[in-house]
Amino acid sequence: MKKRAIVFSLLLAATAFALTNCGSKHESESHDHGSADAHASHDANASAVDAAEPQFSVDAAFQQQLTGVFKAYVALKDAFVSSDGAKVKTEADNTQKALAAADMKLLTGAAHNDWMAYLGTMESSLKEIQSASDIEVQRKSFSALSDSFYKSIKAFGLGGSTAYYEFCPMAFDNEGAYWLSEATQIRNPYFGDKMLTCGSVKETLK
Repeated sequence: MKKRAIVFSLLLAATAFALTNCGSKHESESHDHGSADAHASHDANASAVDAAEPQFSVDAAFQQQLTGVFKAYVALKDAFVSSDGAKVKTEADNTQKALAAADMKLLTGAAHNDWMAYLGTMESSLKEIQSASDIEVQRKSFSALSDSFYKSIKAFGLGGSTAYYEFCPMAFDNEGAYWLSEATQIRNPYFGDKMLTCGSVKETLK
C-alpha cells in the first residue's frame, strides 16, 4: 500500500509540474518553415528571432490583401481563445471571405505555385472549422490553418504589419501546436481560459 501511495504521489507531482511549467517546456522537433526542405529547431525558452525578409518579392497590393486575411484570422483566433463555437464559425466564414479576396493573379512563377499549395490547405481547414460542431475538432483544423498561413506570411510578407508566431507545447496531449497573433502577450487558442497563458513567442513576422 505504501508503494502505491508513493507512486500515486509522484504522478500527481509530475502532473502539477507540467501544468505550472507550460512555458518552460523545451521543444526539439523539426517544423516545416516555408518550403519543402526548410526545417528549424525551436526552443521554448529562446527569445523570438527578428523578422526575416519574405522569401518572395511580391506586389505590395498582395501583401495588403494578406494583411486583411491576417486581421480576419486574428478575430478567429480570439474566438478560439473565448472557446465560443458559434463565434468561431462566424469568424471562419469571415476569414474565408478575406482569403478569397487575395488576388492570386498578382503572383507569378514559384510564388504563384507556393500560394496555390498553401491556399488549398487553408481553404479546406476553414471548411472543416465551419462544418464541425465540436470545438476541439475545430481547434485541430485551426492548427492546420495556422501552419499554412505561417508559411504564406514567411513567403510573401505582410508589407509592414507584424505577426507573432507562438507555440503551446501542451496542446493536443503534449503534441504541441502553433498559432499566429497580433501581440506578444500569450492568449492560447487551444485551451482558452483553462491555460490562457500557456505558450511562448517563437518568431516575429512582417
